[in-house]
Amino acid sequence: MKGLGNILWFVFGGLFSGLGWIISGCMWCITIIGIPYGLQCFKFAKLSFFPFGKEIIYSNGAVNFLVNVIWLFLNGWWMALANFLIGCLWCITIIGIPFGKQFFKIAKLSLAPFGAKIVES
Repeated sequence: MKGLGNILWFVFGGLFSGLGWIISGCMWCITIIGIPYGLQCFKFAKLSFFPFGKEIIYSNGAVNFLVNVIWLFLNGWWMALANFLIGCLWCITIIGIPFGKQFFKIAKLSLAPFGAKIVES
């Protein structure tokens, strides 16, 4: 079932979501200081293309908090808002609720990607 979900996801929104992460990663990698942020974007682009069957585990730490604050103000808020709004649109229909939940998962990740680990469920 997760294979079918991932294929449908990719066709109906996952492509654009993943491309958003890739574009963001390319923009971050322009400067040397932004390379860690860009690499994080590339890691989560892979999740954004095929999110079904994957979970995100968050860890705490002072360094993760500081880096996530910088991320939130410079990049995270608009990516989270976009994924949240698209998720709300998908949840209008009963069939779209699983897709909306995946967009909400990516919206949460967009707010604080540092310290997050992707695991297969």
